[in-house]
Amino acid sequence: MVANRILSIALENDGFQTYNLGTHNSPEDFVEASLEVEAHAVLVASLNGEGEYWCSDFRKRFEQVGLGDTILYVGGNLVVGNRDEDQVANTFHEFGFDRVFYHETDFKRVLELLRDDLGCGDPRIS
Repeated sequence: MVANRILSIALENDGFQTYNLGTHNSPEDFVEASLEVEAHAVLVASLNGEGEYWCSDFRKRFEQVGLGDTILYVGGNLVVGNRDEDQVANTFHEFGFDRVFYHETDFKRVLELLRDDLGCGDPRIS
């Protein structure tokens, strides 16, 4: 929960509006919340290594409700065991995620990439 809250604070401090679902959410929870708040991007974090199981058809679920263009990020301890970073990234890209952050991640880099992917530049500059 700590990393989840830190990321939310970092996003808010960088000018993004967030909707934090907290912990222990199913893919359906993300889809429902995305519909409710008209999300442009969804950031998913896994701490227990079960991301491979929970995220295997993540993009498909968004496409089924007309949200196929939603930007999807995933990060954290995504798989059980220690695997090659490229292998993990390829797996999650195949699941439909636009960006994959395996293990430690620089939040500043995530924010830069998110601004680029959303095409909004730096939200702090008007």
